Amino acid sequence: EVQLVESGGGLVQAGGSLRLSCAASGFTFDEYAIGWFRQAPGKEREGVSCISNSDGSTYYADSVKGRFTISSDNAKNTVYLQMNSLKPEDTGLYYCAATWDTTAQAMGARVLGDYWGQGTQVTVSS
Repeated sequence: EVQLVESGGGLVQAGGSLRLSCAASGFTFDEYAIGWFRQAPGKEREGVSCISNSDGSTYYADSVKGRFTISSDNAKNTVYLQMNSLKPEDTGLYYCAATWDTTAQAMGARVLGDYWGQGTQVTVSS
């Protein structure tokens, strides 16, 4: 059974930091790109950051470049998203997804996901 379990969300003041984790199981981790997506109330889901476990390439949305960093621990089948200098507009439900045979760029830009987690809430207060 495929599982993607997100953790690390919470309430933080603007300027603060959070680290999200996505623990994956049930598929061959090295063959997938793993990404983080977010959805705010009334808005479409958007790609935040993705990483390809096959070639290490990454994708970042323009709005998070320089503030967020994605990393992958293949030994633990876990992807992390370090979020610094958080802004109120970063608020949303953050989902982890896994996509086979795609680039990080395509996954993030086109919001691709073969498997999805349940999401973890991130709320940034002003």
